[in-house]
Amino acid sequence: MPSSNIDDFRSVLADAKSVLVLSGAGLSASSGIATFRGNGGMWRKYDSASVATLTAWGESQSRVWQFFHYRREEIRTKSPNGGHRTLARLAMGSIRKAVAPQSAYVHITQNIDESELPDEKADGAIIEMHGNIFDVACCAHDCAYTARVYDSPICAALAGTELVVAQGDVEPIVNRADLPHCPQCAQLLRPDVTLFGERPKRIHEILALADKADLCIIVGSSAVVQPASKIGGKVQARGGKVAVFNTEMSNHAEEADFVFLGPCETKLAEVIGV
Repeated sequence: MPSSNIDDFRSVLADAKSVLVLSGAGLSASSGIATFRGNGGMWRKYDSASVATLTAWGESQSRVWQFFHYRREEIRTKSPNGGHRTLARLAMGSIRKAVAPQSAYVHITQNIDESELPDEKADGAIIEMHGNIFDVACCAHDCAYTARVYDSPICAALAGTELVVAQGDVEPIVNRADLPHCPQCAQLLRPDVTLFGERPKRIHEILALADKADLCIIVGSSAVVQPASKIGGKVQARGGKVAVFNTEMSNHAEEADFVFLGPCETKLAEVIGV
C-alpha cells in the first residue's frame, strides 16, 4: 500500500542522487488546457485520440492540421499554474539544494503545451518526449527542415477554423496546397509532435535515465500510454522509489511507494516544500 507520509517522502527526496520527473496532461489541466480524455475527449464530432494518429494524417492532412491549429490557438492563451511553477523551482539547483542537495534533475514531459519549459537559470533538463505544439517538420524524406513557429495562424487558410468545434458542424475545407509548406523544399510541413503510432522522441535517452534514477516523481499522468507508463517500474526495478501526484488513483499508482492525491497545482508545493 503506497504511503502518503510527507516527511517520509521528503527524506527520500533529500537522499536522492538522481530525480526524474514524469509529467502528463493532468499537470496542465488547471491551466485550462484540455486533456482530451474522458468527457473532454471529443473535438468536433471526432474522438480526439483518433485524429492525432498516423492513420488520420494519411487520410486527411487538412483535418489533422485543423486539430493542431485549434490546439495551438488554445494553448497560446494559457499560463503556467502552480504545479508548473513548483517544478520550475525544483529544476533550479540553487532552490533544489534545500530539499535534494545531492541530486541531478531531469523532467520528462508527455505534454506538448510548452508550459513546463524551465527558467533559463535552471540546471535541470527537460525532455519533451511528445514534441512541442509550436514545432513543425518537413514531410520530405530528403529534407531535414524543422522550426519552432509561433505565428498565429500558422497559415492564412487555417484562420478561424478553430472556432468550428460543435459536433455536427460542417467541416471547413482547407486544400492541401494551402496548408503550411516547407520554406526550403516546398513540401508539406507537419506538426512535429508524436502521433499515436510513432516512437516518442529521445526514447533511448529517457529509458537510460530511468535506469539511473533513484526517485521518480510522476505528476498528472494517467500512466496508460506506453512507453511512458513503464518508466516508474524501471526505476523501481533497480531499487528506486516512485511518488505519484494526481487527482485520483491512476494506472499502476497502487504499485508506487508514495501517492499524494489532490490538485497538482497545490499538492506539489505542499509536499515537496519549494
